[in-house]
Amino acid sequence: MIRLLKRICVVVALMVICCQCAQPRYENPDEKPDIKDPEPQEITTPVDSLFQITLRDDDCNYADWAEYGVYVPTGKKRIQALLILQHGCGMEQFGLTRHYDLQYQAFARKWDLAVIETALHGNCGIWGNPEKGSAAGLEKVLAKIAVKTGHDEITVVPWLLWGHSGGGFWTLGMLRDYPEKILAAVCYSAAWDPDYAYTETAAEVPLLLRHSGVDDCPSCAATAYHTFAKLRAMDAPVSIVFNKGQNHNLCFLRTMAIPFWEAALKQRLAPSGVKPLDRSKTWLGDTTTFELFKEAGFSGDKSRMARLPDEESAKAWKEFATTNVVTDKTPPPAPYDVVVKQYGEVLEITWKADADIESGIGCFNIYKDGVPVGRVPEAGEYQSYDFNGDNTYPVPAPTMKFRLIEKPSKSIRIGVEVTNRDGLKSSVTEIKYKP
Repeated sequence: MIRLLKRICVVVALMVICCQCAQPRYENPDEKPDIKDPEPQEITTPVDSLFQITLRDDDCNYADWAEYGVYVPTGKKRIQALLILQHGCGMEQFGLTRHYDLQYQAFARKWDLAVIETALHGNCGIWGNPEKGSAAGLEKVLAKIAVKTGHDEITVVPWLLWGHSGGGFWTLGMLRDYPEKILAAVCYSAAWDPDYAYTETAAEVPLLLRHSGVDDCPSCAATAYHTFAKLRAMDAPVSIVFNKGQNHNLCFLRTMAIPFWEAALKQRLAPSGVKPLDRSKTWLGDTTTFELFKEAGFSGDKSRMARLPDEESAKAWKEFATTNVVTDKTPPPAPYDVVVKQYGEVLEITWKADADIESGIGCFNIYKDGVPVGRVPEAGEYQSYDFNGDNTYPVPAPTMKFRLIEKPSKSIRIGVEVTNRDGLKSSVTEIKYKP
């Protein structure tokens, strides 16, 4: 509860205070963003490749122009799947940020994924329907990524999908048209209540539907209820969550989406593409009482129950449905490659760190001889995201560096520690510095 209140306080602060990191994001194309997309750039190291692809004119008949931010962990021999993040109507104004997100990057490195974020500038009534060109545009982009990275498999590997509002409508359209390509899909307030006919293959795809109720967004609630009922009637692994007290543009969905995707990846990744969930591992969740049941051996009525890939994702679903957030239960990985150099009267401390897959990086704590001497950043979070469009800030993330006014005359111990966004701390990575 304390962590949930902390998140709510953060959201309220974002809505009230003009902080240096970010402004709250709203799905309103008339609002002007206060955070600007970083200049298009390409960064290539032994572990990372970040770049942007833009489609225009004849290559982009579904939007005025379309931008795609791409992260590929180039240290991998083979990309196993793609994480595709589709924004809602009007949200393209905030640009490309999530391929810079260290949490998504850590998730991608763990599972050998490439991350693709869209910014489709135009009428979402057009690009929101994959048949009207946005699916073909995505295929063009995948072909370009394959050429650029040398990962030819990117054009054929399966997908994890995420879509907000009009992007959720697009995600359901992709489920209709490309079910054989989809490992799992997450819809954040999917809009416009599409009356799609889904195939038996679509009914094998784990799908998470989130909405904020009929009083907040009637079409989104209708989308969630009708899609859930239709696919559960086909015995599909579909789950639904009503986030009471939140709204169309406020949700901590990432905390649920990542464990949901991980549960699907564990069971559905296969050398030939995707495979069905293992019935011996699936769980059911009562959408009224939130009681959980192992599906194998359950003899009651399943039609109104959420069906989850495994016990872990079912527990996360229950927590998300009852508290609006899934809290991290494990500490983050410790920093590594800590280096200390003396420059005049200043000790410069640098390090590397992988983000916590469940809750990212909140801050770094710096120690001298076991005593705290600094924090990076001085206040706020090292990298976070807004709870509307899931946009990341700041981008790129700050350099992992701290300067200590110190010119030691004897050996000292310098330590670095990570605190994730849920307040859990890593072990301290410590080195001895000799002047």
